[in-house]
Amino acid sequence: MAAIDLSAAPFNLDDDAVAWVHETRDKLTPRDKLAQLFVLLSREAPEDAMDAIRSFKPGGITRIYTPDLAAEIALMRQIDTVGPVPMTVSADLEGSRMSLPFGTEVPNPLGLAAVDDVEATTAISTLMAQEARAVGLNWSFTPVIDINKAFQSAIVGTRSYGDDVERIERHALAQIRAFQTHGVAATVKHWPGEGYDDRDQHLVTTVNPLTLAEWEKTFGRLYRSAIDAGVMSVMSAHIAFPAFVRELDPDAGAEAYRPATQSAVLNQTLLRERLGFNGLIVSDATPMAGFGDWGRREDTVPQTIVSGCDVILFSDDPTADLMYLVKAVADGRLSQDRVDEAVTRVLALKAALGLHKADRPEPVQMTAEVIMARSESKLTSASVTARVPTLVKDVANLLPLSPSRHKRVLIFSTGAIQPFAPVPLPLSLPDLLRQEGFEITEYTADLDVSAKDYDLVLYLLAEETLLTRQRIFLNWKALTGSVFGAMKRYWHDVPTLIVSLGYPYYLHDAPRVPTYVNAYGSNEDMQAAVVECLMGRKPFEGKSPVDAFCGSDQAKY
Repeated sequence: MAAIDLSAAPFNLDDDAVAWVHETRDKLTPRDKLAQLFVLLSREAPEDAMDAIRSFKPGGITRIYTPDLAAEIALMRQIDTVGPVPMTVSADLEGSRMSLPFGTEVPNPLGLAAVDDVEATTAISTLMAQEARAVGLNWSFTPVIDINKAFQSAIVGTRSYGDDVERIERHALAQIRAFQTHGVAATVKHWPGEGYDDRDQHLVTTVNPLTLAEWEKTFGRLYRSAIDAGVMSVMSAHIAFPAFVRELDPDAGAEAYRPATQSAVLNQTLLRERLGFNGLIVSDATPMAGFGDWGRREDTVPQTIVSGCDVILFSDDPTADLMYLVKAVADGRLSQDRVDEAVTRVLALKAALGLHKADRPEPVQMTAEVIMARSESKLTSASVTARVPTLVKDVANLLPLSPSRHKRVLIFSTGAIQPFAPVPLPLSLPDLLRQEGFEITEYTADLDVSAKDYDLVLYLLAEETLLTRQRIFLNWKALTGSVFGAMKRYWHDVPTLIVSLGYPYYLHDAPRVPTYVNAYGSNEDMQAAVVECLMGRKPFEGKSPVDAFCGSDQAKY
């Protein structure tokens, strides 16, 4: 097994912790060593989740928390009783509607980028980490350091800090520091860099098309900075980087398009050797088609570990995947040395988080309730959220709104569209406008619209980053209910406004709308903040962290 300096960054273990890692690894059975390489998705009700955990005994779980705080705390207090080693508990702490269901609502990364205040990002990240630790979370698959260059990418969307490398670096480093200072291991993703391909890894292996020189100035800089800052893990994704592969082998052919999760060239040669990363490499979710595109699962699952990933993320059939690893060890494709190396890093991450200590604190319901209810957290988040809404254009000088001038309002809305919600979630913004004295009509397909009946038309869109949607766009037909409705534009006859509570690029589909606002997220506090800005009681302080005009002058007028 290759020697790993566990006393060096990012683990920084003392002698006792190093000894625990080696002794624990050597005591594990061959089966339990392989199980340590899995992080399983846990989304069942808490009382049912233990069955799966107890059956497999994984190295960790990614928990999709229910709103039942007491039951979740009870689950967290049980999980370490079933396996040979304490488990990591991970999540995607990305803010907005990805906030903990019983925690403080906070802006998502693109919203924080619109504020562009590192102290604000630090404050938000700190309260996120403190709330996460209170409910047993110790590992986050954030920050996202992808670059919003392909504006039609539905998977980068609002998860990134925008399209400027210096801005992304500032805020990502602030989040890494805040998370890891408060006991949550941070992860930078999606290695080797997403954002120049407008497709979705959930559906296809995407491609980083940059030359090596371009990559070094962008993603190379970002990953090197994160590594220098001591980030504990990197998520290797279903993304190909042909320029680097071809530098080593000009005749690589199809191998140039091997996803990083399957590529020793990208994980070992580039990330470990050239960038010097000594931490843990976790794969992106392996049920994704960007992973399955490459080959049969019985081949790709072992190859994930062979190629340098230390953790296999998610499995639809963990027992089958475990047996694929057993078979690969038996036939020599996966060496025991490589297994031990991966297990060492998994255990090192746990030791760095203090999970090896007998007196490690357990989550306590009363303490968690107090932390979740802290008024200062809500005030901090609300003050930052108020600075997020961004006025992209108002060529008609429509704003601020007033019930005396815009009494009768017609709203076309998608509702809040979420990846795992079967139907759109209702928005509160229409009711907030009713409370301001507006007469609100929410469009339905049976409504016969006449512009003279309204003083304002408001398009209210709420689609943040989506999975398996491939594209987010202004779907005029779905919004209006018919082909003929899709072709109608009201803004020459009545004042018209588009507000996006998510995806920031709708001017691509509605370049002539006279007034357009981006708010990047659709959580309740953000909707309230938008109303304050629309009414003129608060200024629009947000500065666009992306090119909202999508590279076209057409939308500026």
